[in-house]
Amino acid sequence: MTQEINDQRIKRLNTLAWVFTVIVWLLVGAMRRFKFDPGVDLSFLAGLNALFNTGVSIALVTAYYFIRRGQVERHRKSMYVAIILSAGFLLSYVGYHFTTEEVVFCKEGLYRSIYYFILFSHIVLAGLSLPFILLTFIRGFVGDYVRHRKMARWVFPIWLYVAVTGPVIYFMLLPCR
Repeated sequence: MTQEINDQRIKRLNTLAWVFTVIVWLLVGAMRRFKFDPGVDLSFLAGLNALFNTGVSIALVTAYYFIRRGQVERHRKSMYVAIILSAGFLLSYVGYHFTTEEVVFCKEGLYRSIYYFILFSHIVLAGLSLPFILLTFIRGFVGDYVRHRKMARWVFPIWLYVAVTGPVIYFMLLPCR
């Protein structure tokens, strides 16, 4: 593949990543305004979201382990798992939030402050990191390993934080359901 063709491919994939990101941002923004009744109880999706995020966390740590040991193919496969589980999470998350009323946090005091700190940082970092997660993945996918590595050094810990705090938020909300 010539460099010009590869550059065009990267440009198209980057554009797709940004279009996808904007669509996700719009959906997330619409979730609080619009609720749909699917005719079935989808509240179980909250637990599924936590499972997806737990799987993403495990896949990310595994991918990190493999790349630190020079096992590039295993790293790649682990990253595919992380991306697939993240896509599953996103579908489940959107389905849950468009069909189920929000659970209001019911605790007081320091626990409440900790919850809202984790929740706020999780939401902000999830939204801001999405395009960079996709762009980092694209760079690895197309073989632009120098730029992939540079981005992954700061994208990885943020993505891992978001993936880990998702289940933490779920468990903190359990007594309030």
